[in-house]
Amino acid sequence: MSQLRRFAQVDVFTAEPLRGNALAVVIDGEGLDEAQMAAFARWTNLSETTFLLPPTDPAADYRLRIFTPGGELPFAGHPTLGSAHAWLASGGDPRKPGELVQQCAIGLVRLKREGTRLAFAAPPLRRSGPVEEPALRAQVARSLRLDEAELLDVVWVDNGPGWMAARLKDAAAVLALRPDFVAMQGLKLGVVGAYPAGAAEAFEVRAFVPGLGVPEDPVTGSLNAGLALWLQGAGLAPERYIAAQGAALGRAGKVHVAREGEHTWIGGDVTPLIHGQVRL
Repeated sequence: MSQLRRFAQVDVFTAEPLRGNALAVVIDGEGLDEAQMAAFARWTNLSETTFLLPPTDPAADYRLRIFTPGGELPFAGHPTLGSAHAWLASGGDPRKPGELVQQCAIGLVRLKREGTRLAFAAPPLRRSGPVEEPALRAQVARSLRLDEAELLDVVWVDNGPGWMAARLKDAAAVLALRPDFVAMQGLKLGVVGAYPAGAAEAFEVRAFVPGLGVPEDPVTGSLNAGLALWLQGAGLAPERYIAAQGAALGRAGKVHVAREGEHTWIGGDVTPLIHGQVRL
């Protein structure tokens, strides 16, 4: 039987409403089955919809399930930040002040407050290194409508969702892309290019996931987390930088990256837009 459940909608990776990536959060997710969660995610038709649940791991503050219109994800970045914000705003009390621990399908994810922002520790890559398969590299080039020679790197940056990434010569080349989403079917593809030295942002990022009903994601925390581990490890990015994402969709997302010791933190602002109840 359906009931009224607390619900929030927030804008992630922006301090300015309507300029980031929208997220729907069902705060009282306990009692919903997977089919109900998937149906609501299809109905919101946002890139992700999340459900907050009591943790089953004693080290966690809460448990999170993450759905796109096309299925469930084991981890995603903007849902992590947005759901943590909604959990805190709804009265969640972390075990350790200033820190949170989220339980999701990839395990435990640490978060911390950075002034007005939240940041999560980038999870380790499940798959890394160059994409060696010629057919996959050819599909990447074809789906981006580029010659293979224009792909400076094609690498795995998979921290759960299955991301691979292509690096182009600069940010302008990333913004100029007009992808072929039919050719891209089966890929979860991020693209990154650097801005000139001295620019406010270090990189422009775009994320394409047509197979999950999200042809282009406005601002993508999991992809930026994987990119950060790769770019910093390869000496292609500084320890602290800001990545821009979403301009191609009329957004202005800002992803704040900081490597501190053994962790790389992925942070951003969260702007609440809607709070109320939903009947599920």
